[in-house]
Amino acid sequence: MAERESRLATARIHRALSRPTLLFGADRELVLLTGLAAVILVFVILTTVSALLGTVIWIVVVGLLRMMAKADPLMRRVYLRHIKYRPYYRPTSTPWRTF
Repeated sequence: MAERESRLATARIHRALSRPTLLFGADRELVLLTGLAAVILVFVILTTVSALLGTVIWIVVVGLLRMMAKADPLMRRVYLRHIKYRPYYRPTSTPWRTF
């Protein structure tokens, strides 16, 4: 009985709960937003040139988003947080600098 109480309790954490949500290897929301913009471009103009342009734009942007996610899958969230805190943390060389 004493041996049983001395063991540490363990809990399984599934990988799907701790991994970032990616689509095509990039941030899911940005890929979907880019796809929506490309589809709007294609179906509003309704020409062959707009279809090719929308497809090319989408492929290029998804490629860039994949490179971004490869560097850091949470880069979008980090950047948005940086923008939110920018007024509080000014870019100065020292905290004692006078303005």
